[in-house]
Amino acid sequence: MTTPVARPVALPATLTQAQAQSVAHALVKDLLANVAQGGQAVVDASALTQFDSSALAVVLACRRAVLAQGGQLQVLGLPARAQALARVYGVTELIG
Repeated sequence: MTTPVARPVALPATLTQAQAQSVAHALVKDLLANVAQGGQAVVDASALTQFDSSALAVVLACRRAVLAQGGQLQVLGLPARAQALARVYGVTELIG
């Protein structure tokens, strides 16, 4: 039996502290509306070009919400700079 995968939800090109709360709210809403119980939610981070550590906080908020619904979160296309930030903050395994 395969795990159902929802359509990818994309992060915006710019994601800093100024946008983090509204982006997190919208992404969580989208992810939860489209992931089946026990399914896999997908965040596409490939458009992300201007960001700070708030982008990681948004991804982690999405992860918490999806896990609470019994699903799993996959992050695709996370830029190298964001991956480096994740290593610095020790959250690589949580968003990888």
